[in-house]
Amino acid sequence: MTIITSIEFVDLRFPTSDSHDGSDAVNKDADYSAAYLRLVTDDDSLYGCGFTFTIGRGNDICLQAIDALANRFIGRDVTELCANPGEAYRELAADSQLRWLGPDKGVVHLARAAVMNAVWDLAARRAGLPLWQFICDMEPVTLVANLDLSYLSDVLTADEAVAMLEEQRQHREERISNLQANGFQCYTTSAGWLGYSDEKLERLCREAVEEGYRHIKLKVGGNPEDDERRLGIARSVIGPDISLMIDANQIWDVPEAIERVQALAHHNVLWIEEPTSPDDVLGHRSIADGVRPEGIGVATGEHGMNRVLFKQLLQADAVDFVQIDSCRLASINEIIPVLLMAKKFAKPVCPHAGGVGLCELVSHLVMIDYVAVSGPIEGRVAEYVDHLHEHFVDPCIVSKGAYMLPEAPGYSAEIKAESLTRWAWPEGTEWAKRREGANT
Repeated sequence: MTIITSIEFVDLRFPTSDSHDGSDAVNKDADYSAAYLRLVTDDDSLYGCGFTFTIGRGNDICLQAIDALANRFIGRDVTELCANPGEAYRELAADSQLRWLGPDKGVVHLARAAVMNAVWDLAARRAGLPLWQFICDMEPVTLVANLDLSYLSDVLTADEAVAMLEEQRQHREERISNLQANGFQCYTTSAGWLGYSDEKLERLCREAVEEGYRHIKLKVGGNPEDDERRLGIARSVIGPDISLMIDANQIWDVPEAIERVQALAHHNVLWIEEPTSPDDVLGHRSIADGVRPEGIGVATGEHGMNRVLFKQLLQADAVDFVQIDSCRLASINEIIPVLLMAKKFAKPVCPHAGGVGLCELVSHLVMIDYVAVSGPIEGRVAEYVDHLHEHFVDPCIVSKGAYMLPEAPGYSAEIKAESLTRWAWPEGTEWAKRREGANT
């Protein structure tokens, strides 16, 4: 019997604020970070890695919550844990004292995502399969038994979920062949961070087009004149046929959002992302009513705290592009129910992936959605940000503007040991060098 013998925790931070990578109207000094854990077993070849994403301060708080949840798994039989990740999820969710700090939101929910990401990574590694294939190979009844459908029965029942998954199985091999040949189309945000100069914006937009991207996203929400100028630069470079999206990162009230987006509509904008508070379902509906006549959709979900919020956004017809996040929703157990609801409401899922490691995880999630849940791939794209992939043992592969199928066993969540040594906060070698330099 293989058991979990210990859990390793690392506060991992990268100084991305130095170059304004990740900068937007709200988050001006993002240092991409990961609250990272590794489930260690008495078999050196078998382990599970997981994390949640933050942008610097507070990463240590996430780790404390992860520790509080994960340590209950020390001494557990790996076979039993991997056979039923849904039971592990329910055990974490049933901790009433920690649940009181949410429920299903905030730091504790981020921690649950990190722990369950590690459990699913462990299960896929044990099976010798990349996570997307591990999930797609499951019988629908088995997969649904692992999902969290609580509070969703007015929209999605277990029987409906099973039927929806069963319906897609006939297309499985054809869709996998398509992904092997063409990948899953992605869009880039790397060109459009708000802190970049006009010259850098222009250069990066041109490079994105040359690399095969058909969708480019820019951050907005600063001065209206700056937004107008920057979108003009981008559109002049990418031409009329490439989709241009904008992201306000929650900075506006509802009336201002409508006004600001309508003023930019002449740039032929595909969507406005996070135009207001992520919790304001009816506000999103009002914004949608204000910008849809201009041909602009509303995209949100990056900060969607749980499946119930997504249910309400869909029920209210307040969202046009559903943006799941692999580390804010509580892992596979909560993500797939959102995929199923989006399918039922005929809304495309276009995942958020702007952050350390998010692209690695999303490269599995979009494959699961296409192969097992949603079907037709048209109108769906996933975010790609070209930062920090060199730190991963199994980095995502993007070719000609498309995510390619992950091939290595697991969830692609393992970070290289040398990167952990260099960038662990605050004693990593790179952080120590920076402190020494500041003192000289």
